[in-house]
Amino acid sequence: MKIALDAMGGDFGPPSLVAGAVMALREYPKIKKLYLVGDSPAIEDELRKHQCNDSRIDIVHSTQVVEMSDRAWTAVRRKKDSSISRAVDLVKYGDADAVVSAGHTGAAVASSMIKLRTLEGIDRPGIAAVLPTQFNAFVLIDAGANIGARPEHLLQYGIMGSVYSSHVLRYAEPRVGLISLGEEDVKGNELTKDAFKMLKKSELNFRGNIEGRHLFEDPVEVVVCDGFVGNVILKTSESIAVAIFKWLRQELTRSKIHMVGAYLARKAFRVIRNKTNYEEYGGMPLLGVNGICIIAHGASTPLAIKNALRVAAESIEQQVNPHIVEKIRRYHETTAHLEPALS
Repeated sequence: MKIALDAMGGDFGPPSLVAGAVMALREYPKIKKLYLVGDSPAIEDELRKHQCNDSRIDIVHSTQVVEMSDRAWTAVRRKKDSSISRAVDLVKYGDADAVVSAGHTGAAVASSMIKLRTLEGIDRPGIAAVLPTQFNAFVLIDAGANIGARPEHLLQYGIMGSVYSSHVLRYAEPRVGLISLGEEDVKGNELTKDAFKMLKKSELNFRGNIEGRHLFEDPVEVVVCDGFVGNVILKTSESIAVAIFKWLRQELTRSKIHMVGAYLARKAFRVIRNKTNYEEYGGMPLLGVNGICIIAHGASTPLAIKNALRVAAESIEQQVNPHIVEKIRRYHETTAHLEPALS
C-alpha cells in the first residue's frame, strides 16, 4: 500500500510529521511506499536527524503551505503547489492509495472534494471520529466536514458510519443513534426530525434519537449529527478528558497518602489515559470521497502521526469505499418505491 503524508501541516510541522512517518515505517512493513510531501530540504534534514534512509520514502517537493488563517476553498484554488494539494493529487492520479494530513482541515476536505469528488450516491463527505466509552468505541459523524447538512446528508452519514464501524471497528451490527434534544421522534429541529424519518425507513440498526448524556452513558456504535454539532462534541470531549487528568494530578499530589494510592493505581490510570488519548486513535477518515483521506489532529505528536498512518492502512485494507457504495446502492433500491432517490 502507498500513502501520501502532508509533511508541512499541523502545529509542529516537519519535525513531528517526519518523526511519526519514521515510526510508522519501522512498525508497519505493509506500507510499501510513503510519499512525504512538502519542502524537500526541511524533510531531508529531519530524515537525517532520525538516521532514516528507508527506500520506501519518496519526497515530493512543494513550494506552498496552506496556513490556518487561509480560507479553505480559496487556498485550494490559489495555492495549487501546496503540500496538501500535491498530496491529494497523488491519490487522484493513482500514485498513492491514501492521503494523511494534520494541517488545515478545511483545506484537506475541500481539496479532496474538488480533486477526488464524492462516491456515487454521496452528496457530502463526513469526518468520522472514533471516541471511546466504558463499553465500546463509537463513530461520531460528521465531526466537522459539513456544517450546512441536510436530512439526506445525515442519512448518508449513518450509512457511512455504519460501514466503517462494521468493517474497521468490527462491530457485527452497529447501532445507529441520531443526536437530538430528546429521545422522542418529535423532539429536535427540522433537520433532525426529517433525518429521523429517513433513518427509520433505512435498513440501518437505527435506535432513534440520543441525547448528549447518552454518548458515554448508554452508547451506540454510530452517532449521527451535522458537522457543527459534531465538532463541538469532539472538542468538548477532548478538553474534558484533559481536564479530568489535570484535576486528578492536582488532588493526588495533595498528600503523601494520596500519592501512595496513586502509585499503587498507576497501571489503571495509564490504561484510562491511553484510552482517552487522541494520539492513540491517530486520525479521522473523511468518509464519502472517492479516495482515502485521513484527518489528523493539528497538534499531532509523532505517535499520533504514526497512528494516523495506521488508520490509513486499515482503511485501504478493509476496502471501506466499495462497501459504502454498495450499501448506498442497496438503500436506493429498497426505498425507490417509497421516495425519490437521494441526490
